Amino acid sequence: MRNRNLTAGVSVALAATLAAGACSADAGSKEPKASADCVRIVDDTTGKKTDACLPLAPKKDRVDLGKPVFSRPTAITNPLHPSSEVQQVIYGGQVDGKPFRTEFTLLPDTKSIALSGEKVKVRTLQYMALSEGRIHEVALDWFAQADDGSVWYLGEDVFNYENGVVADTNGTWLAGKTGPAAMIMPARPKARDVYRPENVAEVVFEEVTVKAVDQTVEGPYGPVKGAITVNELHMDGTREDKIFAPGYGEFSTGKAGADLEAVSIAVPTDAKPGRLPDGLNALSTAVRAAHAGSSDLAQVRDARDAWNAYRTADRVPPVLTRQMNRDLDTLAAAVKARDTELERGAALRVAQNDLDLHLRYEPLAVVEAARMDLWARQLTLDAAAGDTGAVAGDVTSLELTWDRVQHTTEAGKATQIDGRLRELRDAADRKDTAAVGKSAPGLQAALAASGGSRGSSAVLVR
Repeated sequence: MRNRNLTAGVSVALAATLAAGACSADAGSKEPKASADCVRIVDDTTGKKTDACLPLAPKKDRVDLGKPVFSRPTAITNPLHPSSEVQQVIYGGQVDGKPFRTEFTLLPDTKSIALSGEKVKVRTLQYMALSEGRIHEVALDWFAQADDGSVWYLGEDVFNYENGVVADTNGTWLAGKTGPAAMIMPARPKARDVYRPENVAEVVFEEVTVKAVDQTVEGPYGPVKGAITVNELHMDGTREDKIFAPGYGEFSTGKAGADLEAVSIAVPTDAKPGRLPDGLNALSTAVRAAHAGSSDLAQVRDARDAWNAYRTADRVPPVLTRQMNRDLDTLAAAVKARDTELERGAALRVAQNDLDLHLRYEPLAVVEAARMDLWARQLTLDAAAGDTGAVAGDVTSLELTWDRVQHTTEAGKATQIDGRLRELRDAADRKDTAAVGKSAPGLQAALAASGGSRGSSAVLVR
């Protein structure tokens, strides 16, 4: 999960109150005299720094001041940030009152970053956030583990989207250029430890204080021991609690009833390889019919009946249960109101939830292939509706998912899919939804010809 501010920006007056005493000023001076410990608060609304300083923890409590040594940096085994061992974590919840979804995925490639005269090899994780099922933010995050077991954050490329296209790249930084590497997880965190996961003042900055260790939290399929709770101070002066748990990394942020993101399911942590349950097969068939466009209430009822039958017969993660109930309710209401735009979004989210359930039983590559097929079908629906923003976002979502699954696809088939994606990107950039509608079936055919991925399920991709 990204380190994002989920709360509204604080006012300058509140920021000054929070930071009272953190900066001093000469009499009659408009500009405060910043000490070495002064990091200016940045107003979240305007993006401008204020005259106030963040209420930082004492330097003596920080555990990130030593120079990390990286001998085997890509073997990231820290249980609270297992960045090279967890293939994918799915998060669900709501932000700004809208359904929010995150796909955090380990990519197969590595990258070298120049740091203090040496090249540090890092693992790359793709962060893909969707608001109401649609692309919202994308980042490539780079992590490395030091020899003592602590995990370090060496930068990120960030792309923030509005109506399907990139609006800005705010939050981008690179260790060794923009600022220093930043500790994102100590080797053995203790209560009252302090560290900074991002440490570029007025660009990206967070300071974390560990509140409690050895906690037990309710995971997707039962209790998880060894979790920690931290409090995170943001650049705008706001704070929030986060939980990290073994086998997941970041586990939840925010709180119920407000902005909240929590783990839905993670692989391989929650994987249970075996035969796909009959009830899940039936659910996927019903969901696919409801996603075909112009759903009627009978199709929605069929999807809900299949969902109720499945969750009665098999364990379902609590976050996914809440999401599916919410999205099926929205889909039913949209169909009744004949609100086709709302219907397209709700049906997409129902289908996303359904594929998440397959992560329990199917290899990740199989589920990713099914997501490619889902986005291709969604692209056809959005092109038919003439929705240029949704079409642009669909193509981006296809490209991002393809980055995660391309290495599992036979080279010749991958070349065909690459060509189809380039066609769609060109048409989407021209806002030519008619051309997109003509090209989308070609992508679907190329995906079907590839078998989705090696060993893909007939229910998922057909």
